[in-house]
Amino acid sequence: MSANPVLPVLGQTPPPGANSPRLPSPAPVPIPPHTLEFYYDALFRVHGPQHWWPGRTRFEIIVGAILTQNTSWTNVERAIHNLRQQKLLSPTAMARVSPARLARLIRSSGYFRQKARKLKAFVRYLGDVHHGSLTKMFRTPTAVLREQLLSVHGIGPETADSILLYAGKHPVFVVDAYTRRILERHHLAQGKESYDEIRSLFERNLPSSAALFNEYHALIVHTGKHFCRARAPLCEACALRPFLPPPAEAAP
Repeated sequence: MSANPVLPVLGQTPPPGANSPRLPSPAPVPIPPHTLEFYYDALFRVHGPQHWWPGRTRFEIIVGAILTQNTSWTNVERAIHNLRQQKLLSPTAMARVSPARLARLIRSSGYFRQKARKLKAFVRYLGDVHHGSLTKMFRTPTAVLREQLLSVHGIGPETADSILLYAGKHPVFVVDAYTRRILERHHLAQGKESYDEIRSLFERNLPSSAALFNEYHALIVHTGKHFCRARAPLCEACALRPFLPPPAEAAP
């Protein structure tokens, strides 16, 4: 990291599958050396650890990663509360509940019928491929497991990587709209890059650490929500203000 890095505790032991080689990556996006390290240091000094992803179990984190698609976390929390009250936050229980009842319980998350199908698809995959065991699933090498998750109905790159990183502690960087917004405003991306190009940008320029990727993404989310907002950004108060490029001069 940088000369005086401020790092979270990185002593977590990853699962066996997380020690596999990095995921195949597209051609790297060029940025100045250590840029992403300096950004992380600045964010962590100001905001500290974010304690993300909230979830009592690995399965609850996976459910949250699916339910949070296209909605706020507040709405997801209500849905997860309902599932917990009905004792449905286990793969076995969710496999047995009817799709209609599951949809009613997660209504607050929006697109609840589609998300019920997605949850059902995941527990079916878990049972068919990994005999219902999350431990076996997360022992799968990262690249193989990512491809398996992407083949499950309703799981795209961001959701798959959230499951890998937050539930499985595999060193995969999660890219979201906040990540893109910050990179584009700082001229580190142009807006045309694919998901995997942005993911590769972080994974190639940072130590391969699930704890680091976890904290970094959480800090990006915090910054995107409270400072680098889509409208009326609070640049002057942002921890990344020193790195913001000067505004382009108007043509004469």
